[in-house]
Amino acid sequence: MTRRLFSGVLLAAAIAIAVSLPVSVAADSTATLYRQAVADALAIVENAQPGDVTAARHAVQVLVDGTGNTQPEVVSDLRESPPDFKDAAFRLRALLDAIDNPATTSDPELAHSRLQQVMAMHRYDDLHKPASFLERLSQWIQDRINEFLKAMANGIGPGGVVPAWVVYTIALAVMSVVAIVVFRSARGRLAGEFAASGPVRPQAPADYFAEADRMAAKGDRVAAIRALCAAVAATLAGERTWEGSPLTVREIFRRAPDPASLNPLLRPFEAAVYGGREVDEKTYEQAAAVAARFRTPVVEKAA
Repeated sequence: MTRRLFSGVLLAAAIAIAVSLPVSVAADSTATLYRQAVADALAIVENAQPGDVTAARHAVQVLVDGTGNTQPEVVSDLRESPPDFKDAAFRLRALLDAIDNPATTSDPELAHSRLQQVMAMHRYDDLHKPASFLERLSQWIQDRINEFLKAMANGIGPGGVVPAWVVYTIALAVMSVVAIVVFRSARGRLAGEFAASGPVRPQAPADYFAEADRMAAKGDRVAAIRALCAAVAATLAGERTWEGSPLTVREIFRRAPDPASLNPLLRPFEAAVYGGREVDEKTYEQAAAVAARFRTPVVEKAA
């Protein structure tokens, strides 16, 4: 009896181990297959000739088979006519880099606090604003259209014939949505023009560089590297970019002639601001050296 009980315990333990092992192995295998699909798609894209639709389709198939629908931007690039191999390759290289160098932190609370500080910047104010009257009206019209379409699918009127008033109502609703979209687009352009001529005076790149120097001298290298990124972003995309653009720093840096050369500045910035990591002196010196290429010498005018 004791022997049978002991054998039963061993069997249960073996089953538990056998069940748990495939889960971790499957997870590792999935991650490996995901990375391999990205690497294979990148190889196809980098070796493709401009306008090669067959290569683009092959890359899409390889990417979708290995990553599913998680990379719609890359798939969209490859399905363009002609395929946008340059942007697709840039995105795939960035994805590989993110897979191989995941951002981790030993202090999640500090990382969350830093994230909240970033999201509190003026450039992200639009994300916190409630829906405007026009947005609510547009959503209400879309909801009514969906209700009409559902009613039509279930059959309205004798013999399932849709009454004319329903058709006219839907047409009027669609026209209203189009008018709202056009109005909002025009309003956005006008608002941008008025804002451009308003009294707000954003900082020039030289001011951000000066701020970086001051923060570095105080030993606050996190604030210093943030100021360096602001200086480079303002140089690449204009003085209003840092506080007024909804783009991320990575997206702004893509405007550089050689975006990859900015990685020594971008990576420690993301690790510090999003991951809560400190910036050591050597890392900051490398970042400052990269940013220094965007400094404009200040030339004093002769009296």
